[in-house]
Amino acid sequence: MDWVTDWVTAENVIAVVTALLGVLVSAGVVAYERFLQRGRRLGYRVQLNTPLHMADESVGDLTLRDGDLGDANGSTLVLLRIENDGLREINHGDYAQSSEPEGLKITFGNRTVQAVVATIPRAFEPVRNDMATGRGLRKDGDSVLMPKVSLERKQYFKLLVLLSGSVTERAIRITGTRDVVDIHRNESMSVDDKAPTFSPAARNITLVLAACVVTLATIIVRGDNPPPIGCAQGTLTVTGSTAFAPAVRELARKYEKDCEGSTVVVDAHGSTAGIRELAAAGAAAGKGSPAVVALSDGQKPGGFPQLRESMVAVSLFTLVVHDGIPVTDLTLDQVRSLYQGRITNWSEIPGGPDIPVRLVSRDANSGTREVFQRRVLGRNEPGNSSRDCQNQDDPESPVVRCELDSTDQVLSTVAKLPGAVGYTELRAASGPKGLHRVAIDGRMANVDEIGESTYPYREIEYAYTWGEPPADSLTSSFLAYLSRGSGQDVIRTHGHLPCATPKGLRICGEG
Repeated sequence: MDWVTDWVTAENVIAVVTALLGVLVSAGVVAYERFLQRGRRLGYRVQLNTPLHMADESVGDLTLRDGDLGDANGSTLVLLRIENDGLREINHGDYAQSSEPEGLKITFGNRTVQAVVATIPRAFEPVRNDMATGRGLRKDGDSVLMPKVSLERKQYFKLLVLLSGSVTERAIRITGTRDVVDIHRNESMSVDDKAPTFSPAARNITLVLAACVVTLATIIVRGDNPPPIGCAQGTLTVTGSTAFAPAVRELARKYEKDCEGSTVVVDAHGSTAGIRELAAAGAAAGKGSPAVVALSDGQKPGGFPQLRESMVAVSLFTLVVHDGIPVTDLTLDQVRSLYQGRITNWSEIPGGPDIPVRLVSRDANSGTREVFQRRVLGRNEPGNSSRDCQNQDDPESPVVRCELDSTDQVLSTVAKLPGAVGYTELRAASGPKGLHRVAIDGRMANVDEIGESTYPYREIEYAYTWGEPPADSLTSSFLAYLSRGSGQDVIRTHGHLPCATPKGLRICGEG
């Protein structure tokens, strides 16, 4: 039985448990959808909830005057959609047994129902006939009483209700018998919303299975301190993003240590410059893929069809200001006003001192700058007006603005220059003294909140190669190392979210 002892290791036990978990969760979700949810379900959602303020209005030959709908001012118009979203038809006999014709009661908090009308698609004649005969459809104080209407699967009707005052959506409730018909609230969708591609059950299965696969892959990759899969020899140049460069430098050192005979040179000069360097190397190589990887904050610019992309991680960026500025939070409009020259002195911002604003920016090759312009400003930064970041070289420019070649230069300049504001990748902001991070609309950059927070200054890090590198090449091996095992740990410690993690898969898939 020595083989049993050899087989029963921590890694194998975790692998088996993970695989069983994936199978059980998948089976459980399928069973839940097919059997536990096969009952009769009645869903409702609020599609319109708006106050009325009537005034004389002309639309073509029709004139609406205050008073045509009674005393409508201060009233609220609510449109409810009620549908059979279960897997079975709902019949009269499925409602609570009663001599009364009503089957459902709709309440609106403490608001009085002034009027109610049903709007029904013409194809649903049984529902239309019930409404037309008035069997049960009526208002009663703060309630609407509904008849026991029959609904086939996916069949629905709508109620247009006029209330005495405003009402929150959560105050609107439908009650009836829960013994036979499950009544629940659905989320309302706007006209711009799209139905999800996958059902919640399918999405949950996908995420659980993805987590199981990643766990199993991690166990296989790590083993007993194995070298990276497919170690390769040679020299590789990694260029591009300066924001992602610190993480890549550490990964390069670890890879060289694990894989003898390999050299990974990190030479970062900005995302756009890296893309151009890769394109030039590919063109010079003729056939094949040169040993060059270009990292970019966001997708490459147009005009480079030969480049192949891989998503690596989600990066967070942050604004930083000199410590002499006691501002810790800026609204998005204030940020845009600073970079459009509408705010030229910090005293124009509540709590700010009487110090001129100095914008310390990156050069045009910077991906950090491109992300800032696209995700935060919604436009390009203004022109350069200073060579030393302190003195105004362009007298017509409303604010001092300079451009620097690297993140380190931006941070050191902001730290020593009163009134300076700049931007950087998240982890670098905690290095120099003399500056501090600034929130945007009350949200600080936080890796744990990626995908859940509205914080705008973030972007996916892409790795680009010239075409498809050979599977046994140093380029392919290092890219695999970047996204697996200890590579993920390094990326996390540098303030990025790896795309290969379960949460990263979802965020990077959304783009």
